[in-house]
Amino acid sequence: MRKIVEILNGPNLNLLGQRQPEIYGHETLADVEAACTALATELGLAARFRQSNHEGALIDWIHAAREDAAGIVINPAAFTHTSVAILDALKAFDGPVIEVHISNVHQREAFRHHSYVSLRADGVIAGCGTQGYLLALRRVAQLVGGA
Repeated sequence: MRKIVEILNGPNLNLLGQRQPEIYGHETLADVEAACTALATELGLAARFRQSNHEGALIDWIHAAREDAAGIVINPAAFTHTSVAILDALKAFDGPVIEVHISNVHQREAFRHHSYVSLRADGVIAGCGTQGYLLALRRVAQLVGGA
């Protein structure tokens, strides 16, 4: 059985490819999911890809990941800067957590420079576009004994 990597996406990422393409690019979330699924398979992992605009849904998925996921890749989007609740949920997860941001948040507004999620993350990837998800998957694979 393949180890599961939970790939979680926060608010507005359902609009990827449509919303501010000058910042986030033209790829859709479906494109990112397809690339992650293909790479996970290549790495001997299974990707479970989810998106919600609701903080509680993300927290519920993090809690559920405690049961069967080997690692979490999370792009919390705007919740990065506001959600102590997501931080607390991630602290209850024992596997590796990699935080992903499509844009370089450090080149943007000052409020985006602080991440609650980073207090738990084992790694942070920012500014690599959607390729950041693939880099995160490769890192999780190394940390959980995949390829």
